[in-house]
Amino acid sequence: MTETGALTNRALFAELRRLGYVEGPNFIVERYSGEGRTEHYADLAREVVERRPDVILASTVRMVQNFKAATTTIPIVGFMADPVVSGLVASLARPGGNITGVSTDAGLEVWGKRVGLLREAIPGASRIGFLASRDVDSSVEGAAMREAAQQAGLSLVDPPLESAIQEAAYRRVFDAMVLEHVDGLIVSDQAEHFTHRRVIVELAERSRVPAFYPYRPFVELGGLMTYGIDLADMYRRAAGYLDQILKGSKPSEMPIDQATKFELVINVKAAKAIGLNLPPPFLLRGDEVIE
Repeated sequence: MTETGALTNRALFAELRRLGYVEGPNFIVERYSGEGRTEHYADLAREVVERRPDVILASTVRMVQNFKAATTTIPIVGFMADPVVSGLVASLARPGGNITGVSTDAGLEVWGKRVGLLREAIPGASRIGFLASRDVDSSVEGAAMREAAQQAGLSLVDPPLESAIQEAAYRRVFDAMVLEHVDGLIVSDQAEHFTHRRVIVELAERSRVPAFYPYRPFVELGGLMTYGIDLADMYRRAAGYLDQILKGSKPSEMPIDQATKFELVINVKAAKAIGLNLPPPFLLRGDEVIE
């Protein structure tokens, strides 16, 4: 089995062990990472395909797209956003081809939910930032974010990250948002942010900007709060797909699984670090509050 991508999760391998897979002579896992450098994804996909694994687990739509271009025969379990919109599969119910997996797409309504929760956390907010690359900012997700901010009566500040998304780019965007006096920040759920999550969390704390993150691991690193899918749950489901394929199931006949479990996690310690007093009613809404 070959696993690629920055979103590696302990839950995946814990579930595989529960299913009876233990790394050794009869079950070999080769790990690869694109390290958030999308320009190298195509080369990485070709390198993996040349190794002829029994199955490939790939994270993010971009990575799966490169594997789709590299092979039409090796089964691919994707951990990805909407695979129909991105053209990876024919339908969620019957994917066709050699790709199946789990969709991390939370739907466009998640942006309105995050904006609403941010307003609850910071009642006096009037200007919020949106941390996203240029292509995400100009996509349907960016449009949904702008519409949600407008409906909430908020001004949106969204200086885009340029194509080479490295630490220097994040520093420039955070400096711009501080100059714009943003009251809060919503971080998009693109994979590059997960790769650089430690940098983002540190910059948000240093800039004293209350930030809303897409996934729990940001909060575990000291981020303020998150509302999004349960990544561990989705990785456990992905492990089930790997198990079925290794036992002979065809990806073309395996429906894409969709996210159904969402969680609001709030880090009170992070709030205190930036001098933010979160309203008690907002804290009561948390599925988990980290003290």
